[in-house]
Amino acid sequence: MYSAFMHKSYLLKRQAIAMTGKFRFYDPNGQLVLFSEQKMFKLREDIRVYADESKSQEVLSIKARQIVDFSAAYDVVDATNNEHVGTLRRKGWRSMIRDEWEVLDPAGNVVGMLFEDSPGLAMLRRLLLGSLLPQNYDMTLGQTRVADLKQRFNLFRYELDLDFTMDTANQLDRRLGLAAGILLAAIEGRQSS
Repeated sequence: MYSAFMHKSYLLKRQAIAMTGKFRFYDPNGQLVLFSEQKMFKLREDIRVYADESKSQEVLSIKARQIVDFSAAYDVVDATNNEHVGTLRRKGWRSMIRDEWEVLDPAGNVVGMLFEDSPGLAMLRRLLLGSLLPQNYDMTLGQTRVADLKQRFNLFRYELDLDFTMDTANQLDRRLGLAAGILLAAIEGRQSS
């Protein structure tokens, strides 16, 4: 597995002023380890993640299954070996109040959840405070919490801490966790902008 997928925590930054969504992942030492640039005007989301900003080595892809889908499913594929890692599926209507995603294994079985911290705080974000109240997500596999994805307060750009330290048994494939971070920054982050 590619070495950038081995860290216990990351900082994801979405560039604020750009024609396309640019995402940078930093390791715990502040070193850039992954880069992604979201293409504009795509009918079907197709996000590519690279080893660095030169985009010479693709390491991960995140593709929507359908063009427009309120409950969109995004397949996560390791581009180094074409391995289907799993799928993240947004729970459409349920995400109106509080963002919720299902985590699916490569066979399509629901094995976990990614969800916003609380319905009350989610409603405050949507109706009143927007980006003044940063989002916080938990990711579970079964009943076990394996990740915390917490937005930092920043008026100028979207920043998300991805913390996998509670996953001591390494149940969550980091590639799926990193894909969740990009999807939150690209899709859910628009709500706060």
